Parts: sequence; structure tokens; C-alpha cells
Amino acid sequence: MTYSPVGGTQTGLRPPGFRHLFFRMPLGSGTDLYERAGSHVLSFRMHRATGARVVTSGPEAAPGVRLTVGVGPLSVPCEVIWTEKTEKRTGWGYGTLPGHQASGEEAFFVERDERDRVWFTVFAYSRPARLPMRLAGPFAVVGQHVYARLCGRALKRLCTVNA
Repeated sequence: MTYSPVGGTQTGLRPPGFRHLFFRMPLGSGTDLYERAGSHVLSFRMHRATGARVVTSGPEAAPGVRLTVGVGPLSVPCEVIWTEKTEKRTGWGYGTLPGHQASGEEAFFVERDERDRVWFTVFAYSRPARLPMRLAGPFAVVGQHVYARLCGRALKRLCTVNA
């Protein structure tokens, strides 16, 4: 990993010295929706539905699975550091590897609240690791937010199409 602390996206840690991203989107409600959405997140299908190029060392997110996500001219190496699949939360988080434009962690998960509503969440902390990201400044932050929204829209579309 190219950063410390590792695992903070699972616990909600917001370490100092990093930019923080929190994006949350309602998907609907019910057990079936929650299970479908969780499956799309764990299988990387949501990421692929955004149009991103995703190459993984395994069919599903699991600790140690390596992945490269490519969007436009960028291609970034990551490693899954945690997964979770419970009745209330399903998802995973990755840490950045050498060659990634940023240094930090990002997590993608779905949650069911006490009213049976299903939410998609992206939580991240990162800082620039390479010159292009440093030069991009605030545009890099906008890019992270745009990608989080794209993931949410793709997941909502997948869950609606496959209902």
C-alpha cells in the first residue's frame, strides 16, 4: 500500500492530511434490492457498468484481490483490503498501489437502514501521489465526485434492469 492508515474506510476513519469524499445515494427499499445491489458491487459489475475498464485477479472482491481500473487515459492499480457481507452492509474497500495517481483508500458499499431503505455509499480518503494529480488540484476532486455519481447511477440502472 502507498499510504497509512490502512482500513479506515471500513471503520469510518477520516485521517488528517487527506481529502475526504462521502457520497450517498438512495436506491430504493427491500431485501431483494439490497441483495442485487450488493452482488453488483462485490462482482465489480457496477464499476464495469460505468464504462470503466476493470481488470481483476479474482471474480469477486476479496482481501488481496488486485484490480486495475481504467477511465479514459488513466489506469490505476489497487488492492482490495476488506470486504463485508452482512444483513445490513455489503461492499468492499481498496487501497492504492504504486503507480496509482492518488494515495489512499476508497470504499463502495450498500447499506440497509432501520426502515429497510437501501443506500449506495462511496467513502474515500486520498491525497495526490503523482504529478498529474497534483497539477489537477481541484479538478481531481471533481473527478472523484463525478465517478462516485457514475457508480451510483450505474448501480441503480443495474438493479432496475434486473428487477
